Amino acid sequence: MERCGWAVKDPEYIRYHDEEWGVPVHDDRKLFEFLILEGAQAGLSWLTILKRREGYRKAFAGFDAEKVAGFTEKKIEDLLLDPGIIRNRLKVAAAVTNAQAFLKVREDFGSFDAYSWRFVDGKQKINTFRHLKDVPATSKESDAFSKDLKQRGFKFVGSTIIYAHMQAVGMVNDHLVSCFRYQEVMP
Repeated sequence: MERCGWAVKDPEYIRYHDEEWGVPVHDDRKLFEFLILEGAQAGLSWLTILKRREGYRKAFAGFDAEKVAGFTEKKIEDLLLDPGIIRNRLKVAAAVTNAQAFLKVREDFGSFDAYSWRFVDGKQKINTFRHLKDVPATSKESDAFSKDLKQRGFKFVGSTIIYAHMQAVGMVNDHLVSCFRYQEVMP
């Protein structure tokens, strides 16, 4: 069984690749989770974040945007002592800011799902990459999505982070064509 080359060494990566990565997500809580996790990953490996995912789930109220939006400065200080997450003040504070902006987007568009998927015209963009080196770090869609998020007050949402988010939540199918998941994640 052939997989994308990045998902062959660690059992956590393999599970994530085989079960989640690239599967279209339309649930706002799950979209918020990936937004928080991708922002936390900035400058780090995705495996580092995956191994702390349960810590993030506990620290960030099960990725309940309403609860996270209400986190106080005291709560942020407490989170900076939590070994279950990346204890970076800017990233933790950004998660709270992003929760507040997330709620505003939901209010304006009905759901974060409706808002985000419009950057790919409501359907998964299917790529046909044969080699990992061909998979881009950004796209015109991630550039537009990132720019719009920033204008709405989101933090840690550069185009590379947003492209990774789009890959994770199945807005783009970047499984290599030789990967067994390539066909499986298509809608």
